[in-house]
Amino acid sequence: MKIKKYWWVLILIQLTLLVVIINGKFAVSNDRPSLVYREDFREIPAALPITQEHISHEYLMLNLYGSAKESLKKSHHENIVNDPYYLWSGRCSSNWAATFSHRQFLVDLRGVAKIRWRTKQSGFRRLHILLKLEDGTWLVSDRTQGASEDWKIGEFNLMDLEWYALSMETITEREKVSSVDLSRVDEIGITDLMRGGSSSASSRLDWIEVYGKPVERFNS
Repeated sequence: MKIKKYWWVLILIQLTLLVVIINGKFAVSNDRPSLVYREDFREIPAALPITQEHISHEYLMLNLYGSAKESLKKSHHENIVNDPYYLWSGRCSSNWAATFSHRQFLVDLRGVAKIRWRTKQSGFRRLHILLKLEDGTWLVSDRTQGASEDWKIGEFNLMDLEWYALSMETITEREKVSSVDLSRVDEIGITDLMRGGSSSASSRLDWIEVYGKPVERFNS
């Protein structure tokens, strides 16, 4: 009888440990980043250049870079059915970049953080993710969204990407960065590292979503 009693105690202990392990796994898997923000440009007439007026999110700032930044266009065609309102690089005479920054907080993009967007590239254009860290470091992703005949939704897991330093004077990539800290990201955006070539050689961004964790700004 004592042996049977001890066996039941051992089984109870094992079941308890199993429950703890399972609950721990669920806790980790459920600790996923949420949607920090989505920018889908306002449905107002096309304009050159695109400005803050075209940003739909109340707390997002639009930042444009490069000597051709005044040529980044907010585009839309009334004669095309379901044509979105989007950022277009076709008029840029040199390399360009565009980013978004939240007025109230930075973004933690560690772990399983991700970025989603709807884009359409043409020619040899490949759209890269662009990050500015709180300390002023600029990074550009190795992976890209390539050309397509129609609008395409892309999704990037940040932990899968490799990063290169970026010269903001010329908007060109530099050396590969072996270790990055994405715990405090200030600006998140796009570049194709190329000049525009009208409709046949350009990049387009319809909307962008950032999944991560908001982080308080020290100076706020």
